[in-house]
Amino acid sequence: MSLAATGKFGRTRRRLGRLSNAAEELGYQAVFFGRAVAYIPLALRNHPKEVLRLIAEISMGTGALALIGGTVAVVGFLTLASGGTIAIQGFSSLGNIGVEALTGFFSAFINVRIAAPVIAGIGLSATIGAGSTAQIGAMRISEEIDALESMAISAVPYVVSTRVLAGMLSILPLYSLALVASFLAGRFTTVVIFGQSSGLYDHYFTTFLDPVDVAWSFVQVLVMAALVMLIHTFYGFNAAGGPSGVGTAVGRAVRLSLICVVAVTLLVSLALYGGSDNFNLSG
Repeated sequence: MSLAATGKFGRTRRRLGRLSNAAEELGYQAVFFGRAVAYIPLALRNHPKEVLRLIAEISMGTGALALIGGTVAVVGFLTLASGGTIAIQGFSSLGNIGVEALTGFFSAFINVRIAAPVIAGIGLSATIGAGSTAQIGAMRISEEIDALESMAISAVPYVVSTRVLAGMLSILPLYSLALVASFLAGRFTTVVIFGQSSGLYDHYFTTFLDPVDVAWSFVQVLVMAALVMLIHTFYGFNAAGGPSGVGTAVGRAVRLSLICVVAVTLLVSLALYGGSDNFNLSG
């Protein structure tokens, strides 16, 4: 066999090996996710105090983070900024063609379907998710998880399922506040800063604010929360290599969760609005 053929064979084997390792890791993640979800009723039954503690920690934060209100403040500020930005861009762009009166429609349409869910998912990943990965990773490298197992306490329900449940329960009121913040920011920017009539803005805003879209946005955010918490707990639970390994796990978890947040938004948009051709801009 020639040297070139040997080199090609070696490269093919390495590629197949990488593909096999990726498939194995994907399968391991799927099994872990299934166990974490299946153990949620057990976690709620056996560890209700831990779930309540995690809900308080997730929403209001602990330590220095509690001074600014934890995830509530972070997500609220992000959606305030995004709602104001949408209003600024909408008023400017629509004004170029003489229909700046439709800024209220722009705010109701974009915030509910795209901006608020994506921003809430990013905030969730950057705060709750990253914190969960760091906490569980620190427990792993300090052998606290092994200590739980030695005391006959199943680690997955106590460490993972409780956090997944707490994240999914916390995201609903958090997203409600985020959605209201984005609406208020859009109205304040358009009415107070740009001087548009409040009645004109409210007319187009309420006309095009579809309650069905709001309900679907809550479903979308709930799916995002479940994926973000599962991904971050997985990487924290399997962290290795000391403190640097925990940092690597946090980075990988944030990267994958952000990809999933955007992917969920794309798939939900295609499923709900991609095949509809009956949009009628009137009023």
